[in-house]
Amino acid sequence: MDKNWTIDSILEVYNQPLMALIYQAAQTHRLHHNPLEVQISTLLSIKTGGCPEDCGYCPQAARYHTDIETNDLMSVSQVKAQALRAKANGSSRLCMGAAWRNIQNNHEFDQVLEMVKTVNSLEMEVCCTLGMMSEDQARRLADAGLYAYNHNLDTSEDHYKEIISTREYEDRIKTIKNASKAGISVCSGGIVGMGESIEDRCNMLLTLSKMNPQPKSVPINALVAVEGTPLENQKTISIWEMVRMVATCRIVMPKAVVRLSAGRTEMNDEGQALCFMAGASSIFAGDKLLTTPNPDINQDMKLFEILGISPKSPFADGEQPISKDSYKECLSTQGNVKWRRPSHKIERNIQAKLKAKSKKVE
Repeated sequence: MDKNWTIDSILEVYNQPLMALIYQAAQTHRLHHNPLEVQISTLLSIKTGGCPEDCGYCPQAARYHTDIETNDLMSVSQVKAQALRAKANGSSRLCMGAAWRNIQNNHEFDQVLEMVKTVNSLEMEVCCTLGMMSEDQARRLADAGLYAYNHNLDTSEDHYKEIISTREYEDRIKTIKNASKAGISVCSGGIVGMGESIEDRCNMLLTLSKMNPQPKSVPINALVAVEGTPLENQKTISIWEMVRMVATCRIVMPKAVVRLSAGRTEMNDEGQALCFMAGASSIFAGDKLLTTPNPDINQDMKLFEILGISPKSPFADGEQPISKDSYKECLSTQGNVKWRRPSHKIERNIQAKLKAKSKKVE
């Protein structure tokens, strides 16, 4: 870790005059990254909907009525076709997301492992976001050729209790540690605009900065309020808040790749350009981010051309994993891990669930 950050020192960075903040972030960015390169990643929902969690922001939670189109786990051939399409469009990383609470040691996980091996063979960085996972599951993913694992903190530990009541914050930390132990690059960030305070935002960055090792990637998402979720009435945050968050993240974790993620459809080209100037060096391409809308790839390429930005090559920040046959071996003798469930309730989430039930009756 480059600096022993405190909440006060991060708040001091975040709250400084915006022009000074952007300038400091841009200087920091240039010390550790090529400012004219941005990685293009594609996020693919390999299993959509039906999640048992109660995350207040998520349209994939089974308990809410959001009208998303659910689907069972995709086949390996379907994923390969989507990966080749993403690669042809300039993506160097494919992130596969499944709406699971946690990984189960079953045939579906075996299928995901085959997906990882297949996409890795296409010379693309493979990232997965599959929920909580054990050490042995992390080891098998690494052996299959997984490059990165995404597991967002979402927000600060205090505010987390206002958003989610079905999983423990500490278990998210544990999953991140399991990924690191297996040698997998960690991708972990959060969502801005869920009613959190500035202190909550900075506390999330503080938690990430104190991890050893720090995450190699930090996604900064703007909440996309989806009708039917408990956070459906949250107002869209301003571009200035996003720029501040990106810039602060860049300064606090100078070597990490700051990923400009969900919410880009609400940003104009000028706003995104400011985020790139402030240290964002990755975007997700494609018409959707799991279930929420995303800018068209042609629109992104046009902006890249205007700004003089080039897509980043795969494995520019680390070597390509070698897939090993040992990914087929489950060494755990404990079976599936039973992850904890908190005892607190979130009234807003309960009301959204009741509303969904009433709509089903109608």
